Amino acid sequence: MVKKRAYLTEEELMELNALCQILPGPTSTQTITALGFRIGGPILAYLTLLVWLIPAFCIMTTAGVLMSHFDKMNKSVEFTKFIQPMAVGFVTYAAYVISTKIVKTYEAGAIMIISAILSFMLKSPYIFPFLLLGSGALTAIKFKQQPIEDHKKLKVDWSNFVLWAAVFLVIALIGHFTKILPIRLLENFYRNGSLIFGGGQVLIPLLYTEFVEFKDYLSSEEFLTGYATVQAVPGPVFSFTSYIGALSMREYGIGGEVLGSLIATIGIFLPGTFFIFFVIKFWDQLKKYRIVRASIEGINAASSGMVIAAAFLLFQPLDPNFLNMAMIIATFLTLMFTKIPPPFIILAGLIAGFLST
Repeated sequence: MVKKRAYLTEEELMELNALCQILPGPTSTQTITALGFRIGGPILAYLTLLVWLIPAFCIMTTAGVLMSHFDKMNKSVEFTKFIQPMAVGFVTYAAYVISTKIVKTYEAGAIMIISAILSFMLKSPYIFPFLLLGSGALTAIKFKQQPIEDHKKLKVDWSNFVLWAAVFLVIALIGHFTKILPIRLLENFYRNGSLIFGGGQVLIPLLYTEFVEFKDYLSSEEFLTGYATVQAVPGPVFSFTSYIGALSMREYGIGGEVLGSLIATIGIFLPGTFFIFFVIKFWDQLKKYRIVRASIEGINAASSGMVIAAAFLLFQPLDPNFLNMAMIIATFLTLMFTKIPPPFIILAGLIAGFLST
């Protein structure tokens, strides 16, 4: 986009990525959608979004349907025994990378630790928005440490924000009063997509708490297998939700599974799309406000704490035997000290599982 086609400058690309880092939603998907918007307007942005999502959606939906099939037929999924601890290794490595990149001050370190402890102990999906907002408010008070930039009066087009809020309110009310599972699922994923700041790893603690521990739609083994699988899939890590959506509606047969996958995908990606269309129009003005830049530190620190909590939450259901511990450590060290692509790591785990079954 920058060097070969010169659609935008490197500075513009970095700015778009920085913008998406501070917005709720999937960072990689929002960045690509913003590129489409900058280059060709809303139509190209939506086409870019679809092209980016479809392959991962199809693969993860298929994985969910297959896992459901194994469950209904009482077939063994013993061949996934290695990729379950490997998934914990992936999350542990993500927690390490995110925390070392984001946490630069004592305040951020304290917020990260508190966020990790509260996320792990309370285990409720309703704690996460308060953690994020509260953490952002804590560091926002340090706004005077940010350099002053000249800025004009902020002009905001609220249409996409109103659209996001209206969809949120409507599906929440319909789901609450009708108790229809597809609508409730749409609300669940739409809410999560509205609260996540950063990459797909930050999504893991919310999904695990809500769909495994809180609602029991998936077992921890199914969750870990799906998360490991998404590491081997091209496209956004947020496509993991397609797998969860399919398994959440397994009682309705294959049609329900595909519908659940589609609902989950729409629910998780739609809020971020609304937000990027809303903010990109006045981002150049907004980023000059010191309080906005200061709050990012707290939000990111809380997010990294949630990923740390996710590593412990995902480890809990595993048998703490030598083999599982060895697989977690081996996956972590492989990611840290080699350049082996994650798909090959997962493939090796699957092959080892088949051979030892």
